[in-house]
Parts: sequence; C-alpha cells; structure tokens
Amino acid sequence: MDTLAPPSPSPLMLRLKPWRVGLVSLTLLSLVALISPTQGTETARFTVDALVGVLPFLLGSAALAAYAIASGADAVIARAFTGSPARMIVLAALIGALSPFCSCGVIPIIAALLAMGVPLAPVMAFWLASPIMDPEMFVLTWGILGLDFALAKTAAAIGLGLLGGTVTQALGGWLGAQTLREGATSCSCSAKAKARGTKAIAWAVWQDPTRRQTFGTEFFRTARFLVQWLVLAFLLESLMLAFIPAETIATHLGGSGLGPIGLATLVGVPAYLNGYAALPLVSGLMEQGLQPGAAMAFLIAGGVTSIPAAMAVWALVRPRVFALYLGLSLTGAFLAGLAFSLV
Repeated sequence: MDTLAPPSPSPLMLRLKPWRVGLVSLTLLSLVALISPTQGTETARFTVDALVGVLPFLLGSAALAAYAIASGADAVIARAFTGSPARMIVLAALIGALSPFCSCGVIPIIAALLAMGVPLAPVMAFWLASPIMDPEMFVLTWGILGLDFALAKTAAAIGLGLLGGTVTQALGGWLGAQTLREGATSCSCSAKAKARGTKAIAWAVWQDPTRRQTFGTEFFRTARFLVQWLVLAFLLESLMLAFIPAETIATHLGGSGLGPIGLATLVGVPAYLNGYAALPLVSGLMEQGLQPGAAMAFLIAGGVTSIPAAMAVWALVRPRVFALYLGLSLTGAFLAGLAFSLV
C-alpha cells in the first residue's frame, strides 16, 4: 500500500507562533475590558458570535485542505486549474459572485485553495468576487436599493473578479511562484509538488494510519492558523464598529463628482460593514443625498477589503500578493462606483 511520508510543516504555518497572536488578542480584550467593562463584554460577545458564524466554513476548508494533502488529491485539484487561464478566471469570477461568503468567511476557502497549489489568478478572481454578492444578498439589495442597484452590484462583483484574475495573470512573473509567506514551510514548493505527484491517490484516508496522521496534523495546523488570526480580526472589527460608527463616516460622502466616490472607496476599508446591515444604512444615506456611485464604491470597498479581512490576508500571503489584493480591491471599488454614477 502506498503511504505518505510523515507530514512536514503546513504551508499555512507562519513564523509567528500561535500563542503570540493569541496573547495579542487577549491583551487587547483585557485593555478594552479595563477601560470599559461594558464594551469589553460586547467585544467578547461579538467576537464569539462572528467566529461561530464563520466556523462551518473554517472547519470545512481546513478539512478539505487536510484531506486533499493526506489523500494525494491536492495534485489533482491543482491540475484542474491548469487549463486555459482565461477560462479559469471567468469561471472563478462567476462562481465567486454566487458563493455565500463574506470578506472574512472567504479567507479559509482561499487558504485551502492556495495550500493545494491552485494558481493565484483564478483564486484572486474568486477571492475578489465572492464577498460582494450572493443570491440572498441580491434579493435583499433588490428589495432595499432597487433592481438596478442589485444588477449593477452583481456586475461589479463579476467585473472585479475578472479584473483581478486578469491582472494577476499578467503580473505572474512579478509576483513570483511562491504565493504563501516565505518561511512557512521547511521544503520548497516545487519539491513538495514533485513528491506528491509521484504518490498514488488513496481516497479512503482513514484506512491508512500514516494518512490519518497526515490528515489530523494538517487539519489542526490549518484550523489553528485561521482561528488565531480571525479572532484578532473580529476583535478589531468590534472596536471599529463601536468607536468609529459607519454612519458618522458615511454622512461625509455627499456631493457629486469623483471626490465622494474616491472618499467612499477609502473610508469603506476602515468602516467595516456587514453586507446585510449596510443596505438599510446606505438606503437612508442615499435619501439624504449620498450619490449612487459613492454608495456603490462604499459597499464594495467595505465588503472586499475591510481591515479585519485585510489582516487575515496579510498573515496568509506574501507582501506583493497582499499589495495586489489591496490595490485591485480599491481600484475595482472606485471603477464600479464611477461606472454606476455614469449609468
């Protein structure tokens, strides 16, 4: 029976040890509780609720990545993304626009895909399109902001995915072959991919003790990485919602021209908004004079590149990939707002 070698360090593990990230989160929560016990309780409750909400996706993606590595299927999955780059980018953007993931909820899926060796271009297309729209979001947007806004936001999701995938494909040489952070693994990706390619696939992982060990090790490492960073991200999100109300920021986005659209794009990053909660807020602001283009840019920028989500991305990928993700998100949000204002 073909078996795997003992598992090497997961590509999702970083030099920063888990207890240090946990210590930062604990220290931050303790300081908040010391200054304001009420806010400390609310922050803790918000973090737990947010983590529970994303937990099914987190555990599912960790299990998927671990199973793919333990069974040897990661090489097959990666090969499925080696067809025509244009076809894969289009498909990933369309799937992303229909998937029910928020900006933080999509991180575990992205982590699993990158760990399997899936090319960055289609991953980036899915990554950018996914948090913007899903079937439920479409219906709610239609009901609150109108059908035109819902259709435009859907088009923006697909367009941003296509833009991100295309630019990423064009910049492949500049980005380099290594997507995940350097120092995350003890062996080179090429050597690991070659070793996996010589192994037969064994779908019944549970029948082989070595493969069971590989699955358990990879699952624990991946889940631990995601949990430690998302907890810190949700803590910061709670504090931003408490001390930087989105209503206060958004009220300064009135007026016409490019200025409000650009400002809405920028403030959408720190003013993290839950996509569903943002809809009635933006609707009320539009009634008070917020131009539709600025509203579109605000929703897209806040949905894709919130600070909590950006933190998780920073922990996962190399700086150049992070810079590209951030730049594409802001550029796409601005262009979507500009296009919607012109239409």
